[in-house]
Amino acid sequence: MWSPRFLLATTVGLMTSFSTAICLAEIRSKEIEYQAGTVKSKGTIFWNDEIQGRRPGVLVVHEWWGLDDYAKNRAQKLAEAGYVAFACDMYGEGKTTQHPKDAGTMATSVRSNQQEWLARANAALDVLKKDEHVNPEHLVAIGYCFGGSTVLQLALKGSDLDAVVSYHGALPKVTPEEAGQVKAKVLVFHGADDAFIPKEVVEQFQTAFKGSGDQLTFVSFPGVRHSFTVPDAGKHGIEGMKYDEQADKTSWQATLDLLSKLSK
Repeated sequence: MWSPRFLLATTVGLMTSFSTAICLAEIRSKEIEYQAGTVKSKGTIFWNDEIQGRRPGVLVVHEWWGLDDYAKNRAQKLAEAGYVAFACDMYGEGKTTQHPKDAGTMATSVRSNQQEWLARANAALDVLKKDEHVNPEHLVAIGYCFGGSTVLQLALKGSDLDAVVSYHGALPKVTPEEAGQVKAKVLVFHGADDAFIPKEVVEQFQTAFKGSGDQLTFVSFPGVRHSFTVPDAGKHGIEGMKYDEQADKTSWQATLDLLSKLSK
């Protein structure tokens, strides 16, 4: 259905075929409260009200900071490109933080209980799937950092998705048998100089997918660190987190290319 070949370079003038429509788009958003596992969550859905009919839906899973403006802005950009995007809340009650220690505690709390982790992610998928503007047959999940590892878990557990996209996400331990059962296309964007993800983990993850054809597309950006898609990644003063404009633009355009192929 899709070609696994994606752009590995971009230029400042790169634009999507939706550029004219973006200027005229009537982007709407709505906060949705929903039950996610054991917590009450508050997510925000975005869509272009001028587009008629159902269209592919994209789940957007936030970083370990929680559902902040960054994740919502990414969802809005997807709506501008013609999709329906749901920025979900994995922590409950819309909780966010600016403190790395608190962020690590919240993310670890969710990841430590895989059943709860998946329940929260699947609850968000259900919200997206049931939206009146969404074609439930075509769903994609994208995630950043903590969100990247979340969407990879969805793929590994056989969730009903056409594709998952992870940006600077932690990579789970995967066996070849598990990789062989993945239904969704898996697109991973990784910073080759990401100090938070050991090289042996990267190698193990890629090796697990070697026997699964073109299921995995793994893009590693040389010299790029963690959080490379986040313009203010350096504001927390954490060594190893740094924005990279080229990697950000390249990964985003490749994501739009993937969604464009899906919608045809």
